[in-house]
Amino acid sequence: MSSLKRKPLVVVTRRLPEAVEARMRELFDTRLNAEDKPMEHDALAAALREADVLVPTVTDEIDAGLLAQAGPNLKLIANFGNGVDHIDVGTALERGITVTNTPGVLTEDTADMTMALILAVARRVAEGARIIPDDDWSTGWSPTWMLGRRITGKRLGIVGMGRIGQALAKRAKAFGLSIHYHNRRRVPTATEQSLDATYWESLDQMLARVDVVSVNCPHTPATYHLLSARRLKLMKPEAIVVNTARGEVIDENALARLIEAGEISGAGLDVFEQEPAVSPRLVKLARAGKVVLLPHMGSATHESRTDMGEKVIINIKTFMDGHRPPDRILPSML
Repeated sequence: MSSLKRKPLVVVTRRLPEAVEARMRELFDTRLNAEDKPMEHDALAAALREADVLVPTVTDEIDAGLLAQAGPNLKLIANFGNGVDHIDVGTALERGITVTNTPGVLTEDTADMTMALILAVARRVAEGARIIPDDDWSTGWSPTWMLGRRITGKRLGIVGMGRIGQALAKRAKAFGLSIHYHNRRRVPTATEQSLDATYWESLDQMLARVDVVSVNCPHTPATYHLLSARRLKLMKPEAIVVNTARGEVIDENALARLIEAGEISGAGLDVFEQEPAVSPRLVKLARAGKVVLLPHMGSATHESRTDMGEKVIINIKTFMDGHRPPDRILPSML
């Protein structure tokens, strides 16, 4: 392939950490996005026609229509991120394009943020943090004011017991939560025992019995609206929902409606169905102190983003050297 006789043209769709961009420019003919604005459809199509390698992020929808416009040199989509639900992996492989991701490097940071959201919702942290800056503490401390809920002794239901779910379970156990989980496949007995985790084959039954629900599964056709209106109605009125995975896993309108009606206590959301657009109903609930909304910050640490970039570089370099990249994605894995 002619692209192997020269530095491959690598098109990066968003700004990456400086050290990652510098290393990419050393190794490849790299085209960067200095403005860091999401690429429009036409710009993505042009990149697919020209590039040997595309490095997209979650903000780039690489569907079958775009892939149909890919040029003959495009042989690798090296995704900067773990989730690949924004890429039509099946169509890519049909067209001879390999897809890779960056697994394992954002586990701890996302688990930290999930635990932070559990605490923020249960203890009304975001609501309380606004009071003093807004000069709204004139009455001072009161025994019955700003009461939240204790998390020690409560039940946590984890939906998706992969790397992040297990990392969350370790943290939650240290906070005195009992661990329950639902997963496509039951985890090994040794893992269950180390986490004191109880497996529920029935998601419905688990949702009805836990106090906190954390969504930690990927978005696939099988998990779209996994937490549907029917399932959300099974939850206790004092329960809370936290999502640091993908917004599409929860029926957002149903969640907002149930919180408004007092049938679910609150929610902490780092991801949204129509991201970056956020439901006005959720925004209104956030202003009322019922939900905590974050702008997709789960893996937002210097360390995580640098590690992700290094994974991307390894995948590109391995592929261009004629070997199978370590983080190749196949449709059967989704």
